[in-house]
Amino acid sequence: MAEKETLRIAATADLHVKKTSAGLLQPLLAKASETADVLLICGDLTDYGAPEEAKILAREITSSLRIPVIAVLGNHDYETGKQDEIAKIMTDAGVTMLDGDAHEIHGVGFAGTKGFGGGFGRRSLGAWGEEILKKFVHETIEEALKLEAALARLRTPQKIAVLHYSPIAATVVGEPPEIMAFLGSSRLEEPIDRYRVTTVFHGHAHHGALEGRTKGNAQVYNVAMPLLLANFPEQLPFRVIEVPIGQPAWT
Repeated sequence: MAEKETLRIAATADLHVKKTSAGLLQPLLAKASETADVLLICGDLTDYGAPEEAKILAREITSSLRIPVIAVLGNHDYETGKQDEIAKIMTDAGVTMLDGDAHEIHGVGFAGTKGFGGGFGRRSLGAWGEEILKKFVHETIEEALKLEAALARLRTPQKIAVLHYSPIAATVVGEPPEIMAFLGSSRLEEPIDRYRVTTVFHGHAHHGALEGRTKGNAQVYNVAMPLLLANFPEQLPFRVIEVPIGQPAWT
C-alpha cells in the first residue's frame, strides 16, 4: 500500500447542537467520513452548554462518523458551567478534545485550545485599570500560553492550530466593529508564528471572512457553520483542506 502524501482535513465549527437536533448532522458527518481523513470541530459544539445537547452530538458522531475527530470547546459550551462534563461526554464518544493539548495523526500535528477575546493589533485590550478588565486580558494570555505549550510539544513538520476564537482580524471582518474585541485576539497569533504553524482553523465569527493569513504567513480558515452555509449554499457546511505529510508548505 502506497504511503500517504497528504492528509485531508475536514473542518467545521459552531454546530450549536440543541435538544431538537437529533439526526440533523448525519448528512454532514457521513459526507465528512467519505471525503476526509480527520474531522475538526472548532468549538460551540452545543447551543446552551447542556450535557443533554452534548449527548445528542456524541450519538451522532458514534453512529455516522468513521474518521478521527478532534475538537475544542467554544464559548457556548461554557454557558451552564458544565464544560468539563461536555468534554467528557465527547471524549467517551471517541473525540480527541484539545485544551492546551497536542495530538498527531499520520505524521501531522494538531495543537488546540478555545482561545479568547481581547482584540487585534494596536486595538488590543491592555491589562490596565479595573480588576475585571485585567482578568479579561489575563484569560486571553492564559489561552495563548496553553496554545504555545501545546505547539511546543509537537515535533511534526506540519503543525495545525485548532481554535474557537480567531488569532487575526482578517477572518472576523464583516462582523460589527463594536464586537471585534470579543471575537479573538492577536495574542493567539504570536505562538502560531513562533512555532511556524502552517494552517489554523477557527469558528465563532458567524459573519466574518473565510480566509486570512497571520503575519508569519500561516493560512487561517474561518469554518463557522453559518459562514460556510452563506458562502457555499449548495454544499454541506464543512471545508476540506489537504495538507502535505512531510515538509511544511512554506519555510
